[in-house]
Amino acid sequence: MSSYQIALLPGDGIGPETMDATRIIFDRVASAFPRLQLNLTSHRAGAELYRETGETLPRAVLDDCLAADAVLLAAIGLPDVRQPDGTEVQPTMMVGLRRALGLHSAVRPVKLFRGAPCPLRDVGAGIDFVIIRENLEGLFASFGGGSLVGNEVATDTLVVTREGTTKVVDYAFQLARRRGGRPSDGKRRVTCVDKANVFRSFAFFRQVFQDVAQSYPDIESDAIYVDAMSLYMVQNPSDFDVLVMENQFGDILSDLGAGIVGGLGLGPSGEIGQEHALFQPSHGTAPQIAGQNIANPLATILSAAMMLDWLGQKHEDHECSSAAIAIENAVAAVLEAGEALTPDIGGKASTTEVAQAVSAALTSPNIAASTA
Repeated sequence: MSSYQIALLPGDGIGPETMDATRIIFDRVASAFPRLQLNLTSHRAGAELYRETGETLPRAVLDDCLAADAVLLAAIGLPDVRQPDGTEVQPTMMVGLRRALGLHSAVRPVKLFRGAPCPLRDVGAGIDFVIIRENLEGLFASFGGGSLVGNEVATDTLVVTREGTTKVVDYAFQLARRRGGRPSDGKRRVTCVDKANVFRSFAFFRQVFQDVAQSYPDIESDAIYVDAMSLYMVQNPSDFDVLVMENQFGDILSDLGAGIVGGLGLGPSGEIGQEHALFQPSHGTAPQIAGQNIANPLATILSAAMMLDWLGQKHEDHECSSAAIAIENAVAAVLEAGEALTPDIGGKASTTEVAQAVSAALTSPNIAASTA
């Protein structure tokens, strides 16, 4: 039997609801995969805690995240809870977590499931690519820094290092080796997304990308400017496999990616480091619908599947990897059936009902056979 310690951070707004829904899935995983033990510990962190105590991430909670095998975060932040300088508390907590855990690569799958709403008229051979953003550098390196001169001039510095870029590009190629290639023709390809025609920092990012690419002769590589990529993602999404880019570009394009495959309610993500990893849905806390049991839990559930997949790869644990596949296949089955969908994707089901439907699908004969 394999056993993993998982730190849960339900957070704010709809976060606790989507986390409760995901715990329904964990309960079903426990019965369906008896050789896999997930020890879950839940902690308060985020804006509501800050409102009460003045802290977003207590030291004891951070220590448990560092000690855990993985962290699952639902959503944090509230627009009316701000620090004395007027900024929201969410960025401070997230950047602090990323730096403390050394999470160099943010992974955003962009996958169109059958039955999910799509605004595109033609998706070609399908949509199934991954956006990987460098997670600690780029424009976000200026977080907490920058300069402000009176009320006239403000600057932030974009930082690109060889070490940081090498880590994220290397991870992109490793992920491409595990995937089945782009939908259009099955070719495994990593695409560098940059603005190398204008900025030295991005020209350097591309050079490091090309240096790393030489170590992966079995994987194709190319480079596309970010403005062109925002067009191609909409026009020809089936042409892409793995995209790797600077932090801010990834922050923007990953939301565009979610938009073409059903919205942020279907957008999971992972943040990967050398030793640690954190997983969370791409959406925010949506306080306007909190407490109504109508939030879409699928992004959090799919993030949990990503977490199990990462644990399975890291520890060469087939049971863990099989559980990840089962969860994703169960979500796909529920979306295709179209009977348990939340309002954001055209349905009338509650958060709990969607989770129960995924839980039931997880142990259906077809799902069990696909993970054997």
